[in-house]
Amino acid sequence: MGKLVLGCIADDFTGATDLANNLVRAGMRVVQAIGVPATPLDADVDAVVVALKSRTVAPAEAIAQSLDALRWLQAQGARQVYFKYCSTFDSTPQGNIGPVTEALMDALQCDFTVATPAFPDNKRTVFKGYLFAGDVLLNESGMQNHPLTPMTDANLVRVLQAQCTRKVGLIDHAVVARGVAAITERIAQLKSEGISIAIVDAVSNDDLLRLGPALAKMPLVTAGSGVAIGLPANFGLAPSSQASALPAAGGLRAVVSGSCSLATNRQVLDFIQRGGAALAIDPLRIAAGVDVAGEALAWAEPLVGKQPVLVYSTAEAGAVKSVQGKLGVEEAGAMVERTIAAIARGLVDQGVRQLVVAGGETSGACVQALGIAQMQIGPQIDPGVPWCHARAEAAQGAGVHIALKSGNFGGDDFFTKAFTVLA
Repeated sequence: MGKLVLGCIADDFTGATDLANNLVRAGMRVVQAIGVPATPLDADVDAVVVALKSRTVAPAEAIAQSLDALRWLQAQGARQVYFKYCSTFDSTPQGNIGPVTEALMDALQCDFTVATPAFPDNKRTVFKGYLFAGDVLLNESGMQNHPLTPMTDANLVRVLQAQCTRKVGLIDHAVVARGVAAITERIAQLKSEGISIAIVDAVSNDDLLRLGPALAKMPLVTAGSGVAIGLPANFGLAPSSQASALPAAGGLRAVVSGSCSLATNRQVLDFIQRGGAALAIDPLRIAAGVDVAGEALAWAEPLVGKQPVLVYSTAEAGAVKSVQGKLGVEEAGAMVERTIAAIARGLVDQGVRQLVVAGGETSGACVQALGIAQMQIGPQIDPGVPWCHARAEAAQGAGVHIALKSGNFGGDDFFTKAFTVLA
């Protein structure tokens, strides 16, 4: 068995596959574990991504989960640790990015690390410490309306400093553009000033590739998935088509969506406009005690054998806030997640073996409901979203191809394109 070189901890399930996707594209063989495994690693891989559901839990619980993952990765011999969060850096004033970063630094006796959510392939760039989503600042991108982690400030130094006891600084674009020597020199300067964490600018993949070699000896890297493209070369690895090979796909096809992001709203609309079979579920009917999952599965059963079906709770920001006002933010989200997870399991019972799940929290709920313990990472559908293959308890141990899509990722035609890529 090959020696594990990179151990990754992701704060949600779609983020984990996003990271794993970039590592695979850069030549690493990757397995994604759903939660911290109970047994030692039994796979010939270069990297493991441990997927947690820790982004929106209490900071103390996020820290405990992350340290548990760290201990397991250290026991498998990981030489470097990567803490992965979303490319929109979304969190609350209490965390969890800052608290988890500092807990990992303490555990690894790490005196300095970097932080950057930059992912240029998905139009997430950092300049002068400010995070842009496309051509606008993060707080003007729609993320200010996120139902769980609204982002109203695009200044990452300020956002992260509010969550940390250590001092946070900046490695700006002028430094990054000069390459590894300049980056290394800037790190030394920041350390001499008592700064322990640095936001790093990146507006292109070239910036990330320049950053990669400067991180080679860093015990802990924290980032979105973009930085991953520059790390495999540090271990002597290069892109290879074999890294993304999956078993052949078969079975029925379906999409479930719990994301309310602007991108997912457009994807749902595109699927419907193309004549796709789609059913919207109403959170207020769930709250009223109606068996919405049962209704959705009854609707899908005669259709799914003929074409892909979509079941979604996606809604515009105003509608989401209305439901939250009636049910409460946490209860509204958890209730929809439970229902969509039950629908996903029921669809697999009906023979679905190609399943797309949209939404980070929704993906976590669905993977757990399907009884998936680990996933092999395959080819990319759109930047940040690969197809994966897993054995699922819900399929009596049979293989299922599954794609976990962050709400903000993917082109408008993603739900249609995904099945074309797999075919």
